[in-house]
Parts: sequence; C-alpha cells; structure tokens
Amino acid sequence: MPTQNAKRLVRKQILVTEEQIGKLDRIAGERGVPVTEVVRQAIDAYDPEGVGQMDTPELMELVGRRLKEALRETRRANKRVNGVLAALDQLEGAA
Repeated sequence: MPTQNAKRLVRKQILVTEEQIGKLDRIAGERGVPVTEVVRQAIDAYDPEGVGQMDTPELMELVGRRLKEALRETRRANKRVNGVLAALDQLEGAA
C-alpha cells in the first residue's frame, strides 16, 4: 500500500454503528495504528470476488481470525446474559 505521503488523503464523513466504532477502536489499539488507517486497510483489502482467488493457507487464516472474533463476541454476550439471569434470580428471591 502506498504511504499516506504518496497519495493525497481526502476527508469523507461516514455513518457507522457504535458497535463498529468499538470494533475499529479495538483493532486500531491492537495494531497500534489510528482508526483511519484500519479503515483504509479494510477498504484496500476488500475484494468481493477475492475469496475465490485465495490460497488455502490464506483462507484458513481468514477463517481462524473470524472464528476467534465470533468466539470473543459469544463469550461477551454470554457474560451479559449470565449477569441478567443472576439479577433476575435475585429479584425472584426477594419477591
């Protein structure tokens, strides 16, 4: 990818969900880069027909990353559900 200095950057306002902002912040923090760099990398990497052209190791890496992400999100959701269930149990016990 060309460096930022090699190409003129243009400001573009976009609308994203709070969850997407959180995800961008997390990825940027993990990689030690600005959120804008994560967005540029995602745009550069996006190729709707590219999956069919990927080699097996690349596909396995992609699947592995997505699976880990799904597991993290599932664990986070399970913690929230367990918290809500515990709170409901306390309410029922108090009634």
